[in-house]
Amino acid sequence: METKETLLRYLRSSREALLWKADGLSERDLRLPRTPTGTSLIGLVKHCAFVEHGYLVECIGHPSPLTLPRVDFDADPNADLYAAPDETSAGLIDLYREVAKVVEKSVTAHDLDAPGHVPWWGEHADTTLGRLLVHTLQDVSRHAGQADIIREGIDGAAGLLPGNSNLWEPEGGWAAHVTRLTGIAEAAR
Repeated sequence: METKETLLRYLRSSREALLWKADGLSERDLRLPRTPTGTSLIGLVKHCAFVEHGYLVECIGHPSPLTLPRVDFDADPNADLYAAPDETSAGLIDLYREVAKVVEKSVTAHDLDAPGHVPWWGEHADTTLGRLLVHTLQDVSRHAGQADIIREGIDGAAGLLPGNSNLWEPEGGWAAHVTRLTGIAEAAR
C-alpha cells in the first residue's frame, strides 16, 4: 500500500475514533469542560476540524467549498477548542464530517512532495503535503486519545470503535483490576 494511502487510512481511523467518543451524548456532556484546562469532547472535535482543514486544505492551497466558523485567535487563542454559544455540537460534528471529505479530496489530488505553506511556522513555513499529513495525523491521534479518556470518565464507554473495544477485561472485572492497581501504586510510595 502506498505511503499516502496508509497515512490517510490512519487519519480516518483516528478521526472516526474521536467522532465515536462524541456519539450519543447530550449537548451538555459534549460541552462540559473535563480537565483543568477546559478540554471538552466537542472542543476536540472542533479543533480537529480546524487542524485538518487548515493544514491539509488551506496550507496546500486546495480549493474548499466549506466556510469554517470565524475564530478570532488574537482575542482568544483557544477559540477553536470549545463550542461557542451560537454553535451546536451536532453542527460541529457535521462540519468535521464535511471537512473529512474535503481533506480526502485534497490529499488524494496532491503528491506527498507537493509544496505547502504554514504561515505560523515561521522559518519552517515552507513544507510539503507529506510533512503536513504526518503532523496532522499526530495531532488528531493525540486528541482522539484524550477523547478516549474523557468519554470513559463520562459513562464508561471505552475502546477503539463500537464493536471493537480492543480491551480485554481482566478476570474479576475492571473494578477489581483498578483496586489491584491502586494497591500497587500505594505500595510504591
